[in-house]
Amino acid sequence: MHPASLRKYRPFPPVRLPDRTWPDRVLDRAPEWCSVDLRDGNQALPQPMSVEEKLEFFELLCRVGFKQIEIGFPSAADTEFNFCRRLIEENRIPHDVTIQVLVQTRDHLIRKTFEAINGARRVIVHIYNSTSPLQRSVTFAGASRESIRDIAVEGAKLVKELAPTIPDTEIVLEYSPESFSDTELDFSLECCHAVMDVWQPTPEKKIILNLPATVEWTTPNVHADQIEWICRNLTNRRSVIISLHTHNDRGTGVAATELGMLAGADRVEGTLFGNGERTGNLDIVTVALNLNSHGIETGLDFSDLPSLRAVYERVTRLIVPERQPYSGELVFTAFSGSHQDAIKKGLDRRLKELETNPDVHWGVPYLAIDPQDIGRSYEAIIRINSQSGKGGVAYVLDREHGFDLPKTMHPQVGKRIYDLADEHGRELTADEIRDAFFREFVNVSSPLDVIDYELIHQISERGRVKCQAVILNHGEEQRIEGFGNGPINAFVQALEGIGLKDFKVTDYRSHAVRGGSDASAAAYVQVQHDDGRLLWGAGVDPSIEMAGLKALVTAWNLLRP
Repeated sequence: MHPASLRKYRPFPPVRLPDRTWPDRVLDRAPEWCSVDLRDGNQALPQPMSVEEKLEFFELLCRVGFKQIEIGFPSAADTEFNFCRRLIEENRIPHDVTIQVLVQTRDHLIRKTFEAINGARRVIVHIYNSTSPLQRSVTFAGASRESIRDIAVEGAKLVKELAPTIPDTEIVLEYSPESFSDTELDFSLECCHAVMDVWQPTPEKKIILNLPATVEWTTPNVHADQIEWICRNLTNRRSVIISLHTHNDRGTGVAATELGMLAGADRVEGTLFGNGERTGNLDIVTVALNLNSHGIETGLDFSDLPSLRAVYERVTRLIVPERQPYSGELVFTAFSGSHQDAIKKGLDRRLKELETNPDVHWGVPYLAIDPQDIGRSYEAIIRINSQSGKGGVAYVLDREHGFDLPKTMHPQVGKRIYDLADEHGRELTADEIRDAFFREFVNVSSPLDVIDYELIHQISERGRVKCQAVILNHGEEQRIEGFGNGPINAFVQALEGIGLKDFKVTDYRSHAVRGGSDASAAAYVQVQHDDGRLLWGAGVDPSIEMAGLKALVTAWNLLRP
């Protein structure tokens, strides 16, 4: 921003609360949740949801576990009104779910809203009016504080008057001093008290006072101070549910909500994945999973987050960003080599710990939660590009294709794979990694190849075997034989018999391949050249002995200039 432009802005005033208590509190329980996806999230869409799409989304929210769902603004449009009526007339509202409807504090809109909710078991009627100095001067042409307060009072009176006209419906009143975030605290409190005087709440029949950060003007700590100030100065606090409704203009909607909860709020309004006006509403998925990550039960089930995201993206026609906390496609993906190595080690250690302690606490580097707990899979965690390292490549080959590479082989394979990714200038898929591994390190057959072999165990010398093999050496077929204490050693002796003596075997591993390959065995042989170079080769074959010989031949071939 140009320095000259800065003169049009000013710092947001702090709250005078020197004895604030929220910084010393710890979140130890979940709030009441209210989804406003079908109102805030819907009105923020370029193409609002149809009634059928809203019905599907409503059922999704119920499955997740929301007990309070704001279904819209029934007095605003026929679609909204008809949606409300269908929910009620088709008996689609579960017994333990309360619908919420939003309405401005205007006489005809409130009356229309009561027509819409008639017949529901329990409804939160959410009335609001703008209260901030900016709204009073711009929207209401310089209206006085008293006249704005009176708008709130008249709305509450009308709701109280109309409630007996639908006796089968329990009415809960929710009031919002809209634009609370930049309203004078004493005036917000005055409006709330005025509405409470009309409604006369009790601890058994509470009122909801919603304190919206309609625009996020300042830092989350100031928001927390505002909430604590209201909670401390409110009369009859035991008869009030303090509710939060944050937006994300400064990118701190989640933080503001969490600090607001520390400051005394009882209830949170938000949307799945944070969809809402401008930069969005609170992302309830993030706040709930943040609590889950500390072992706190929330009552919301996000164990199959990919399915929820799929429905959301289809009915809203929006895309969850790839880096959205918990929900995004790449949030459990590590491209950095050091991160990949740490994740692999952490996951391997956890598997061992679980063998003796099924209740061991989660602890894997770079992963705040277990991705499986929200329906993600380990196979998608580590992906390979030019920034990747040895641990990530080994992880993919192991988990995706069943090849458990020796630790000292990781650098050799990892470097070649991420060099390949760098050449392509993009991420490599798991199949591309497998193909490159086979092409570069498995059954390499030039200039040396093993065509056939036979092992003859020596009865007279326990443990010794005779290896007879047919090889191709620079295209020339040769028959060789050698003696040793095992297939690999005997084959090495046979090679030495035809003058291939410039190396020695320094390591050998083998295992059965776990899926992802038609072969049943994999072997890894490390050889050292007389000049000191160490290289691994891999062999894959239905026969474990032949897999070992192919691994040795591969390593020998890779030593050639």
